Parts: sequence; C-alpha cells; structure tokens
Amino acid sequence: MHCQDAINIGELREIARRNLPRFVFDYIDGGAEDELTLRRNREAFQRACWRGRTLVDVSRRTLATRLLGAPSALPVVVGPTALNGLFWRDGDLELARAASAAGVPFTMSTVSMNLLEDIAREAPGRLWLQAYVFRERAITDAILRRAEAAGFECVVLTSDFPVPGKRERDWRSGLLPRQKFTLATWLDIFMHPRWMMTIGRRRPRFVNVRRELPAGQDVNAFVGHNMFDPSFDWDDVRRFRDLWPRKMLLKGVLRVDDAERALAIGLDGIVLSNHGGRQLDNAVTGFEVLPEIARAVGGRASILIDGGIRRGGDIAKALAMGAEGVHLGRACAYGVAAGGRAGVARAIEILADEFDRTLALTGCPDPAALTADLLAPA
Repeated sequence: MHCQDAINIGELREIARRNLPRFVFDYIDGGAEDELTLRRNREAFQRACWRGRTLVDVSRRTLATRLLGAPSALPVVVGPTALNGLFWRDGDLELARAASAAGVPFTMSTVSMNLLEDIAREAPGRLWLQAYVFRERAITDAILRRAEAAGFECVVLTSDFPVPGKRERDWRSGLLPRQKFTLATWLDIFMHPRWMMTIGRRRPRFVNVRRELPAGQDVNAFVGHNMFDPSFDWDDVRRFRDLWPRKMLLKGVLRVDDAERALAIGLDGIVLSNHGGRQLDNAVTGFEVLPEIARAVGGRASILIDGGIRRGGDIAKALAMGAEGVHLGRACAYGVAAGGRAGVARAIEILADEFDRTLALTGCPDPAALTADLLAPA
C-alpha cells in the first residue's frame, strides 16, 4: 500500500511498520514499562462520547483557528519527535516542509537530525523549537540564540525528562540503554535492504548539538549523557524566559499548580503532556486533566495537549474541553516513515478531513463552536 492510499492513521502506522526495521518502528511505537500510559492516552479519547447539536446550518465550515495568537489552517502543530532521520532521509526537514505546506506550525526537536538553519530556509512558515535543557546550559543557550536568529517564533521547554523512562521495547532491541544491537536486530536490519541503503549506510547525527561541541567530541555520547538533567527546575525556567524574547511554552504539565506557576513566571502557555507514554508509566493523560486546568487558566494563556491523537475527532474533543490546539507526535511520525513528506501530508489530510466531518456532525460550523456540553459526562 502506498501512503496516499491510507484512509486512517492506523494504516499509515502499518506502512511504517513494514518499511522500517523492528528496532526503529518500536522506537516510534513503544512506551515505558507496561505501556499503560500509552494505551490510556488512546482510551481517554475513546471514552469521551459526543452528543452533538442537530438541525444546525453547517453548510459553510472553516477549520482555521489561531494558535499562540497567530493564524493556523488547523488547530494542530506538527509536534516534536526525535530520530526522524532514522525513519526517512532528512525526516525532520520532510516534516517541516509538510507542515509549512499545510499552513500549520512545526516544532523541531533539539535532537533534530537536520540543521535548524536548513529547516528555516527550506520550510518557511511557523517554526517552533522544542528544547531539552542539557546539563551544560551553554549548549542549550547557543541553540536558542541560533533559533532566534533563524526566525523561530516559539520555544517549547520540555520539563518531563529528568531521567529516561524505561522503554522496554528499546531495551530488547539493544537500542537502549546503550546502543548494543542483538543478533535478531542485526538480522532484521538486513531484511530491510531499502532502509539499510538509504538510511542505515549514513548514520544520522544530532547536527544542531554537534555544531556547539568541540571538534572531535562524539555528539551521540554527549546527548546520551547530558540530555537527562535531574537538576532542571523552576529557576532554570525563569532564566530561559529571560533569555528568549519571543513566545515560550512549558511542555510536560499535568497539574493545576504547575500550570499556575508557569504562567506566574511569564510563559505564554503550556502543553499538557505525559511524553506520549514514554516516560512515567500509569500516568494521567493530558486530555483527562484538561478540564480542570482549562478552568484554572481561564483563557489567560494558551493550552495545547498531546498524546494519543489518532483521529480528527480527538482534535475536536480536545478543543471542546478547552484546548487551543494539539501537538501531533506519532501520527506524523508514522506518516514520515510511511512516505516522507507525502506521508506527513497524508496524515494531516486524513486528520483534517475527519476533523471537518466531526464539526459538521456535531453542529459546529467552526472550531470556536466546540464546547464542553457536546461531550457526554463520563
């Protein structure tokens, strides 16, 4: 099946599974420990049921909205994912190009495998930077300064990574905790000759980090040691807020008190996230805590959520419960693995179509009409 023939995100996932060696697919697809959080992210959306308005004129509909105060063709952001260069050649750049063409923001990971300057040049549009805070703060500072010079409009500080989650699929393949592949992983790699010739021969690197390191220092070893910083705290957030002159979000919030503290520091918004189920297992989901945080924040800042979004109806449910928009993680990662830029475009197209149909079938001519009373009480 070609990516253009996929009719839902699940079919893009299946194409990605066939295209990739098992260790790469498991990196995209897997979660921490028993993967309870991973499943709960989907189940939270599936439990929420519509009770739509009837006999509403929905002959003229729009999907457009505003995210962080600026227009967006859809209430979605192509969210940050790592190792995209293992899914498709220049995977980060392909994701950015697809987002630019669709008229939605793209969030580049700190550990992107394409230079942020190349992304800014090749994919003009709304560019956001997801920032991991390294032990060596000067490296993060330097990357932020480069992003500012390149025209990135927003920094998304990631707060939920003090230590790596125990992603057992990656441990079984040998990808983590130290890259030491098993014999089965090597055999599987050789069973995917197209991947091996186009990607495996040219080992992708964390090029934005490498640019800031002394000559000869191994960038992958640096990232593996420095990306996890248990000392990252609210004082660091204040310092980065002072350093970065444009919009800033805090990603990894799941509590009202943390949301309030982020706003008190002067952040422009928050991303309700459990890191896609890849960190703390048996955690609550962004969608579950969205109503109470939306009530507390009360329109004073932007709220986005991620985790488990596989249908356009999920996007609509998030907006109905108070989110301004959603970050798309795995949905677009499956897309890029299924067909590069065309696969990401197809993922966005599928979700946009389903979102449009949900608007019509719930009696909403535009995203602003989505309200909490459209969802039945649990």
